[in-house]
Amino acid sequence: MVKLSVIVPFFNVQTYAPDTLRSLRANARSDFEFILVDDCSTDGTPDVLARAERELPGAVLVRHERNGGLATARNTGIAAARGEYLTFLDGDDWLAPGYYPQLVAAIEELGCDFVRTDHVQCTGRARTVHRVPHGRRGVVLRPREVILPADRSTSVDYPYAWAGIYHRRLVDNGLLHFRHGLRTAEDRPWIWRLHREAESFAAVGLLGVYYRRGVATSLTQIGDVRQLDFIRAFDQVIEETSTDPEADLLLPKAVRTYCAIISHHLGNMERFEPSVARKLRSMSAAALKRMPQDVLRDALDSMDASRASRLRRLRRRPVAAEVAA
Repeated sequence: MVKLSVIVPFFNVQTYAPDTLRSLRANARSDFEFILVDDCSTDGTPDVLARAERELPGAVLVRHERNGGLATARNTGIAAARGEYLTFLDGDDWLAPGYYPQLVAAIEELGCDFVRTDHVQCTGRARTVHRVPHGRRGVVLRPREVILPADRSTSVDYPYAWAGIYHRRLVDNGLLHFRHGLRTAEDRPWIWRLHREAESFAAVGLLGVYYRRGVATSLTQIGDVRQLDFIRAFDQVIEETSTDPEADLLLPKAVRTYCAIISHHLGNMERFEPSVARKLRSMSAAALKRMPQDVLRDALDSMDASRASRLRRLRRRPVAAEVAA
């Protein structure tokens, strides 16, 4: 029986994939499988993965005929997974030796639906520890109890799929899949759904995932139209949260977070291509008009003056009918 399935999408990361694969080997166990999803890479990544299929214990290689993006690649891996537990890793990140056995031991001891972990962010030579924004460690809780408060960073603001481990029953209950085709912010509706609908979770202090920032091919570094998928992602968060029995409590958090992300992107317009910057403004203005207006007003009143004024100006901007839809 497979205990753990590790889902690792790869796309044009031939420089970093060998480090990722070496770290997987240092975490191999006879009851672990590593599902390597090649998302139609066009560089030397397929050759690296072909070697890994032969040499990495437990490796299962799956290839996309067309590039589908990270969300779709993760879904492909979920469909192929046979493990009692599942976790994720990105193809340009890496792990500490022996981390996955510790992670499995943690969720088996706690007996909950999912466990969230800290991670190390790596930018060049700099290393920074990032913690799950939840102080109680090793305590099983209802996930929806840690969504709030609206004006502080909480567990739904720590969306990284690879920072945790998930019981198979989440797959069976339809909670672990990502929205097909999202190119960025794919983990935002995913983490909100987990916290609204799963029954139990815990945060633990394990450090073992090394998250590489500043990779040139990463969408976080590319200012093209794919970045605007954050609007589709947060529209989904608002839509699904609106139907929750506790929508009146949760929507202020969802709307405030959406506004903060819009403001962040507006404050970094120089990184976008000019046509994408124009589209960002128009799509963001339309998004503000789609939000529950009473909740939006309260959210803007609670934000600092600089962000609030930027968003209020945008909210007054006329929006073409085709953008507003």
